[in-house]
Amino acid sequence: MAVRPFHFIASGHRNRILLFHQTLSPLICPNRPLLGFLLSVTQQPRKQTPLQRLYSSQRLRPRVYFPETLAQKFGKAIRRPGAPSKARVYADVNVTRPKEYWDYESLAIQWGEQDDYEVVRKVGRGKYSEVFEGVHSTNNEKCIIKILKPVKKKKIKREVKILQNLCGGPNIVKLLDVVRDQQSKTPSLVFEYVKNTDFKVLYPTLSDFDIRYYIYELLKALDFCHSQGIMHRDVKPHNVLIDHEKRKLWLIDWGLAEFYHPGEEFNVRVASRYFKGPELLVDLQDYDYSLDMWSLGCMFAGMIFRKEPFFHGQDNYDQLVKIAKVLGTDELNAYLTKYHLQLDPNLSALVGRHSRKPWSNFINSENRHVAVPEAIDFVDKLLRYDHQERPTAKEAMAHPYFHPVRNAESSRAR
Repeated sequence: MAVRPFHFIASGHRNRILLFHQTLSPLICPNRPLLGFLLSVTQQPRKQTPLQRLYSSQRLRPRVYFPETLAQKFGKAIRRPGAPSKARVYADVNVTRPKEYWDYESLAIQWGEQDDYEVVRKVGRGKYSEVFEGVHSTNNEKCIIKILKPVKKKKIKREVKILQNLCGGPNIVKLLDVVRDQQSKTPSLVFEYVKNTDFKVLYPTLSDFDIRYYIYELLKALDFCHSQGIMHRDVKPHNVLIDHEKRKLWLIDWGLAEFYHPGEEFNVRVASRYFKGPELLVDLQDYDYSLDMWSLGCMFAGMIFRKEPFFHGQDNYDQLVKIAKVLGTDELNAYLTKYHLQLDPNLSALVGRHSRKPWSNFINSENRHVAVPEAIDFVDKLLRYDHQERPTAKEAMAHPYFHPVRNAESSRAR
């Protein structure tokens, strides 16, 4: 298959050209289209060509498919008629707003000029994108360029529409531009520049007040997006950027976000495994904003107990097991009964029977200074099987755990 170059001008000491090669090779893995990005910033010859390195890299090796996977072995749950679920707050936001607000499939994207931006260095990658630090070529302003891997147009439109709707919201990353390569048609999203410290480095250093402050800031972002009828569906430390020097936080990566419509059944293949709510793991599809509150709870538990990730499942089935070993199976069964769900017998056997563990089991000498009583009460309210029992983002902000933060805000406002 022909290789199509994808061009972005690059800033660098030795040369000014950065060439990305987009290679889609169904021969490597017929079920997995690929987008490779190759960076060449030195004048020294390589032993292998970039294309050879691309093909020999670990992530492009063929997947091994076994004749019987867990997905074939287990079902999740059967939902009997009745017991529908509806969001406790902001349920009708998209019902009352005009169709243009949430109908992302009708969005006509206004494409900017790709040549207005220069790539400086790679800063990260995800399942659906490669992320680079960049600069605007005319004013030299720093930015972040998110180059999307091949996905459906519908998904790109959804992310753009959601980012446009949320523009200016508290602690939500700003979308500046949308551009695409003329030859390959590969789209890129251009965001405001945000400085970040890796959470694995930062979180162990945070004080009790720091954790209260940053979780409160994250709740502001979540309450705002929920009030706009939008579920993030991928809350996790990787998507919460913190500039600790400036004490600023941003909620990023809205690629899995979706508009909430009451009564609609949503895809359960969202969120990252360690942060998936029980509703996703038992195939309850009429979930709502409260999914984000479970993910926040997992993130918060990791911070106060110094255990990252807090629920560490090996796959989606084991993830439910790990949750059941902490929260117990009595409440899981009550949850299933309430929403008329029946677990697949094999999955039910895998989950087994477990009593609820007290949160004090997770407190030790290393985390005692942050796993304070108010924090324990707060995590207990977030990590509930029943999504309707979890606090909303606004209710969470009123929890006593955040009294010191609210007091500090009031003092600054005087």
